[in-house]
Amino acid sequence: MGETVLPTVEETSPQAEEPPICGLNGPKINNKHRQLQPTPGDGNTPPSLHAPHTLSFEEVAEELRVDIHHGLSHAEAESRLRLYGPNKVKGAEGLSMWKILLRQVSNSLTFVLIIVMAISFGIDDYIEGGVITAVICLNIVVGFWQDYRAEKTIESLKKLTAPEATVTRNGTMDIKVKAVDLVPGDIVQLSVGSIVPADLRLIDGVNAFTNEAFLTGESIPVEKTPLKKFDDDDLATGDRTNLAFSGSEMTSGRCRGIVVATAMTTEVGKIATMLRQKKDDGAQSQNFFVRLAKRFVNGLKTILGLVGTPLQITLSKFALLLFGLAIILAIIVFSAAKWQVGGEVLIYGICVAVAVIPESLIAVLTITIAVGGKAMAKANVITRVQSAIEAVGGVTNICSDKTGTLTQGRMVSKKAVIPGAGTFIVDGITDPFSPSSGNVSLDGHNLDLGDYMPSPVVARFLRTIALCNNSKVLPALDPVSDSPSEKKGGLDGMAIDSDRDTDASTIDTISRPPTAIMQGLASGPWKAHGEPTEIALHVLASRFGMGKEHLLSTLNIHLATEFSFDSTVKKMSVVYKDNHTSHMDVYTKGATEFMLPVLNVSDQEKDEILQAAESMANEGLRVLCIAHKSLLPGTDISERADVEKNLDYIGLVAIYDPPRLETKDAVRECKIAGITVHMLTGDHPGTAKAIAKDVAIIDDFTPSSAVMIARDFDQMTEDQIDSMETLPLVIARCSPKTKVKMVQALHRRGRFCVMTGDGVNDSPALKQANVGMAMGTGSDVAKDAAEMVLTDDNFASIVKAVEEGRRLFDNIQKFLMHLLISNIAQVILLLIGLAFKDNDNHSVFPLSPIEILWVNLITSSFLAIGLGLEESQEDSMYRPPHDVKKGVFSTELITDKFIYGFFMGSLCLFSFAIVAYVGPGGGNLGSGCNEGYNSTCDVVFRARATTYTTITLLLLVTAWEVKHFARSLFNMYPNTDQGAPRGLSVFPTLWRNRFLFFAVIAGLVIMFPIVYIPIINEKVFKHGPITWEWGVSFGAVVIYISAIETWKAIKRSFGIWSGAHRVISREDAEARAGLAGGVVVREK
Repeated sequence: MGETVLPTVEETSPQAEEPPICGLNGPKINNKHRQLQPTPGDGNTPPSLHAPHTLSFEEVAEELRVDIHHGLSHAEAESRLRLYGPNKVKGAEGLSMWKILLRQVSNSLTFVLIIVMAISFGIDDYIEGGVITAVICLNIVVGFWQDYRAEKTIESLKKLTAPEATVTRNGTMDIKVKAVDLVPGDIVQLSVGSIVPADLRLIDGVNAFTNEAFLTGESIPVEKTPLKKFDDDDLATGDRTNLAFSGSEMTSGRCRGIVVATAMTTEVGKIATMLRQKKDDGAQSQNFFVRLAKRFVNGLKTILGLVGTPLQITLSKFALLLFGLAIILAIIVFSAAKWQVGGEVLIYGICVAVAVIPESLIAVLTITIAVGGKAMAKANVITRVQSAIEAVGGVTNICSDKTGTLTQGRMVSKKAVIPGAGTFIVDGITDPFSPSSGNVSLDGHNLDLGDYMPSPVVARFLRTIALCNNSKVLPALDPVSDSPSEKKGGLDGMAIDSDRDTDASTIDTISRPPTAIMQGLASGPWKAHGEPTEIALHVLASRFGMGKEHLLSTLNIHLATEFSFDSTVKKMSVVYKDNHTSHMDVYTKGATEFMLPVLNVSDQEKDEILQAAESMANEGLRVLCIAHKSLLPGTDISERADVEKNLDYIGLVAIYDPPRLETKDAVRECKIAGITVHMLTGDHPGTAKAIAKDVAIIDDFTPSSAVMIARDFDQMTEDQIDSMETLPLVIARCSPKTKVKMVQALHRRGRFCVMTGDGVNDSPALKQANVGMAMGTGSDVAKDAAEMVLTDDNFASIVKAVEEGRRLFDNIQKFLMHLLISNIAQVILLLIGLAFKDNDNHSVFPLSPIEILWVNLITSSFLAIGLGLEESQEDSMYRPPHDVKKGVFSTELITDKFIYGFFMGSLCLFSFAIVAYVGPGGGNLGSGCNEGYNSTCDVVFRARATTYTTITLLLLVTAWEVKHFARSLFNMYPNTDQGAPRGLSVFPTLWRNRFLFFAVIAGLVIMFPIVYIPIINEKVFKHGPITWEWGVSFGAVVIYISAIETWKAIKRSFGIWSGAHRVISREDAEARAGLAGGVVVREK
């Protein structure tokens, strides 16, 4: 493969003048990694170096033809910008109203209704056509509005990152340019708080650390090593420490770097590219016609709604089936009329066809999902794609990132081992910045810090971690002046961008302690500013009333010198001098292995210190060694080596990113609900395993195979992964590819999975998962890839989302059952009703077309909406996930709808027959009664009114009966209605759902004006007033309830669909999950 070099300004812009650039005319570097890939004219494909971490910065500078001291000229920068386009990652296309609108139209049921609407208008049936048009518009408007509001909410969550960059150009440093105007070869300067604007190969740096949690999942800032070169082309992203990645944040120090990748060639851009790529199913190896056919089929599936969630696909297939059935029924009607298809016969044929289609299903489903979305929003879950609300109820596995999701995303001091004092442990922390949050114990005994007086050794330890510290932990408001404390402490008072406060080293955020803290500081908001490790240490000292500000104000000392943290010595030291005596104290902290050589302890003590440090490190804790020594006045403190020797060891302190307090209970609830939780993190194996154990994802009995390193998992073939008995519960050092591979492995096992995460690294898996959940403080790329956003970044909110999804799934089954019972009953009634002949031997319609539409669109719709608002069943989170392959059409639902529909349709037929043939004037069905009222139609109009009231009453009763498919209406809530007599417990059942109760009452009341008001009854509904016939309708209701209750009793007695009627107790669910009283139960 030939080498391609970056075009010079002469090649792209002959008029421009360019000063000499290092390497422009020098020898080319024949390096195997040199693979620049410029694409002139393509503003979206800037060049990038392959594996720049394997090159020295000098080699990179020559590759990109730039002098690291002079930088690019303005002319060259403009030329490269024209050639390669802006430094902008292609994310989602933003809010598109057309796409949202298309989403509402693309389903089979809507297409069926559009066809019926067109036919209605085609035969001049403007009333029916208008009603169906209104239904279609309602479906689209409600769905559009819900999705539009969700997308607007997501848009408002997005934040801009790195709007500007500081570069060297034309030999001038500190030039501010827009980040989008950066080009390959630009020399960029970074300082604390800077957002890295592009991928950089670092040139030099001082104490440079960046926060890459959003990209790699690492919870601790990564130290940068500009002078290093690496040999491995495929080195993990987090281990390429001589690079700084676009979107990461400088947490300490400063550095310079050469832009080696911009836009879509950055690591962030590569992930965005993965998200934009579509599965081609091997299309590249197929011929043109095969690819064209596949595209056509995929497009047709999209239009017909045959892609999406299991519910969407099921309902779309169901709609197509009903459409075919509707055509068959219409043909039967025309055949019964001996193919003399006049206006009324044509209308009736269409009405029979319409009767089999639940026209209000989409509207009811949309409203139900909208209500579910509102409930989820209250639980801090915003839904971008409304259908995901239903889908999340069927989740079987949750794949979660660790940092900021299962954990708090902020470092805290967990343990301090102080010789001569004991071991201090801090737990129960809800607010990492508040010195009063959590509990402190000493050797297993809880401490009341208000009464605790630190011993001299403890005081020296606390003084060291407070003074050898550049962070600030102060109340947001000064207790004396009531002015912002940052005026004294130097805080800038600006809260950092909410999607960067996780693991940010430069933190300026507010937290509220639950109680007043020590040293007389007022309770209220707290601010912390500085490197996460130092904040954690400072908060620990402040718990004991020994914060830095307090010490400086009381000890009468000043800072004499500071030796900042250096990557070569892994230590930090400060020297404080007494203002009166000139006595000096050295306070030092650092990595244990680097501290041991400078400690004034024996070899045996060093071994004990190292052993203690390794023990804590194995728990997933980051361990620092703390030391101190005193110096006489006049001692030379100019040389670091002299100051940092013969130090007195005073203790070890361990910090970590703690789990959220609610995470463990949330994981437990997932297990009880039959959901498996997996943790996929970029952290080290020890940390990952420790956190997983803390939050109960694994326990002491979990086999070692449940914890894997991503490298080992990535090297496994699909067959090897599929042969594993269970997939790993914890995978450490994850890359984006690992997470996607895990999701695909779950899919091959037929599992329905959720992926949670907040970083760019999570986005490909979020896209591949059945339901992607991004964190509210996560990256924009992650939010665009996800169907849901957790605004509080709380894993526990997922449990609420799953519960709401299960409630929604149950309710969809209930109102779908109700609508289909109505449709089946009407088909039985209308088809068999064709046997009723008038005096002219024409079929008499048991229901008029308007009655059919009224029952379908008005009566049934509000009842179905009421069923969609049913509360969650008490055991919804105690049962295993439902089978997403079967979907809502379970065997029980299919059987019940036909049995209920048969009873209802038969009773309606009998009601018509009794009035038409048994009552006064029986047998005289008149002539032309389908077209309107005449003197011969009295019997038919009364029979039709009776049929209308019967089917209405039966639908009202059915709405209450289908609240549960097996439990009796008179004992539907056995665990909550035990105080009421058995027969009277029906009344709490009816009142429990207020919307449904009033929908039933409204349906009952509105029957009377429809039956009795002149013109409305005869002209519109084509029926007449009734008297004794009410007895027929109410008798049908009694028979119907008896039949349904008998059927339910049979199901309970013979165990048909066993478990459907039984309330699953929490104890049973815990036993099934292997849990009992909080203890994991294992079979021997």
